[in-house]
Amino acid sequence: MNDYYERLTSLLMEKNPNLSYGRARTWVELLWEDFETTYAKAGRKYQGKAVAEKVVRTWVIQYGDKLHEFAALNPKYAHMLNDEEDILH
Repeated sequence: MNDYYERLTSLLMEKNPNLSYGRARTWVELLWEDFETTYAKAGRKYQGKAVAEKVVRTWVIQYGDKLHEFAALNPKYAHMLNDEEDILH
């Protein structure tokens, strides 16, 4: 599982240099969890990690460069930008 997260985190950091490694990793995990939860609630059979990676990769490619803007405009996600002690890679 960690390999999936690492690949997606690296991709997100390429798309959005405004995110630290920690923030990018958190976004990847949240997007992954959101996909799996939504898929399950829809009553769909679990298709595996490869499908989840494909969907999250698509989201990162399409929206990754704007995630920091989304978080800044939505109080629920504002904490995603507040930690200045994150390690930047």
